[in-house]
Amino acid sequence: MSHESAESSITFRLAESHEANTIRAIEFEAAVRFVDVGMTGIADAPSMALELVERKIAAREIVVAIDADGCCAGFVMFEPQPARIYVQELDVPTSHAGRRIGAALLDEVATIARTRQLTQLVLSTYRDVPWNAPYYRRLGFRDLDFAELDAALIARRDAHIARGLDESKRVFMRRDLT
Repeated sequence: MSHESAESSITFRLAESHEANTIRAIEFEAAVRFVDVGMTGIADAPSMALELVERKIAAREIVVAIDADGCCAGFVMFEPQPARIYVQELDVPTSHAGRRIGAALLDEVATIARTRQLTQLVLSTYRDVPWNAPYYRRLGFRDLDFAELDAALIARRDAHIARGLDESKRVFMRRDLT
């Protein structure tokens, strides 16, 4: 799956086992950004467990962006579901921000979805954080009303609440793949 993007110095491929801690470090840095919008609870939360990241890498469910120096310039972690792929996490370090790497990572997942005859990307994110819902809307995602959530998404919403996330500030979003 390895290939280059329009940003010619960035290539994309499935994550490799030795990159698990790098992925966790990128996630940690991304979480720290939430301090700037007064959401310190996210910044203080622990990074994903190493075992989870290793399991997702083994399942081939993390795509990484690699820059010209061979450094990880972002990742997207996803979960295949019936008829769609759920985007669990998308992070690009601030050192690589503004280069459309996040958009390209989502396009990589869309390509994976299409090859599996899946027709949607779905995610859950913060409604008002600039690099969350407003960003995804610019990339072709639309907000889902509560009535549009199926049992799997309602279960995920309930799991978020159980973890202490304020779902009143969050939104599920969908991008249809044609």
